Amino acid sequence: MTYSRIAGTGSYLPQKILSNADLERLVDTTDEWIFARTGIRQRHIASEGECSSDLALHASEQAILAAGIDRHQIDLIIVATTTPDRIFPSTACLLQHKLAIAGCPAFDIQAVCSGFVYALATADQFIKSGAAKCALVVGAETISRITDYSDRSNCILWGDGAGAVILQAGEEPGIISSHLHADGKYNELLCVSGGVSQKESKPAIQTEGNAVFKIAENTLDAIVDETLGANGMEKAHIDWLVPHQANIRIIQATAKKLGMGMDRVVLTVDRHGNTSAASIPLALAVAVRDGRIKRGATILMEAFGGGFTWGSVLIKY
Repeated sequence: MTYSRIAGTGSYLPQKILSNADLERLVDTTDEWIFARTGIRQRHIASEGECSSDLALHASEQAILAAGIDRHQIDLIIVATTTPDRIFPSTACLLQHKLAIAGCPAFDIQAVCSGFVYALATADQFIKSGAAKCALVVGAETISRITDYSDRSNCILWGDGAGAVILQAGEEPGIISSHLHADGKYNELLCVSGGVSQKESKPAIQTEGNAVFKIAENTLDAIVDETLGANGMEKAHIDWLVPHQANIRIIQATAKKLGMGMDRVVLTVDRHGNTSAASIPLALAVAVRDGRIKRGATILMEAFGGGFTWGSVLIKY
């Protein structure tokens, strides 16, 4: 049987940092208030003219180098993004061009904060079916472009960045299972106001924070149970939790559900903020680079985002 495994990781964060102190000068808030409710201290913001494909390129090049492959071995490119450079062509096609490779399928996936989990699960199916052997999977966001910096409860959350992995075919299990869900009835609780067909000229993120928090916490509890049950595993079998970095309280609740101490949770929300589809691959790359996550570790990735969408991927790294 053919499996897919992560062969290399990469990440990129824009140089500009927006701290909580900076936000104090923009809206009525404080560093203490933001950190107590979200766990965020700072976030990175893309510079003028820096697009999602640019961030994706830097992260991809790092992942390619880490995997030790020639970029021309890549036969599938999937970019998870909520903030594409253009309506079309896809950010994946723009990234493909910037990588100077051509011919392989390239497309975007839009599942907001769950985007990377959706993209990784999709690439895994391509590899397991034999349709691809070496996939580049990226989460890239310039979420600051749709952030309303006059909205004190919302603008504190978001940051920009990109993370990437090279997924290769192999005989040993890498991605063990994936579990994806969505429920559109909650679409108004976390959304962007308008868009192309609605002729909204200045779309911006809108969220009902308390309602989203409650549903996210319960939904992620359920996805943990589903993932463990589907694989006949116990909580103790999970070595690392690499969650979507939305809010420290949601992350702590998931860790508690798994019976894990926070020392086994990869946490970057304090430095990155919520980078939507980029947050999981960014966090994974950080933990691989600093040596916490080593080969053979069992990793649970889970995410929840607008739509609502949610999902998990269980990995033997």
